Amino acid sequence: MNDTLTVRDLHPSEIESARLFLGKHGWGHRIGDANTFARLIHNSQRTAIAMLGEQIVGFARGITDELSNGYLSMVVVDGQQRRKGVGRALVKHVMGDNPDITWVLRAGREGAEAFFASLGFETSVIAMERPRLK
Repeated sequence: MNDTLTVRDLHPSEIESARLFLGKHGWGHRIGDANTFARLIHNSQRTAIAMLGEQIVGFARGITDELSNGYLSMVVVDGQQRRKGVGRALVKHVMGDNPDITWVLRAGREGAEAFFASLGFETSVIAMERPRLK
């Protein structure tokens, strides 16, 4: 088996595989059915997967105006691949290298705050949110 990690844009033919990966890793409640997830991907400017050989081991997506603002919406890494640079590579791929874009995110999962701080994110004292209805 090829053990090389590859991080790249999600191809349209891989949308369902990405949805199944996310469902398997605790995101089923946020991705919906195949049609809903396809719309979610279509409306995201940046989507990426991490592949270990032929297997998806990570997924990330972002929404951005490509000039000033960006929202890092999902970063999901297979539990067996954590602490191996997969999440870091996904975040860097989705954010790109434009230093003029301010990226924001919600770091609500356990360990997320420390992980994103290691990538240069800071806790904001000016951000506000209007939570979704449950």
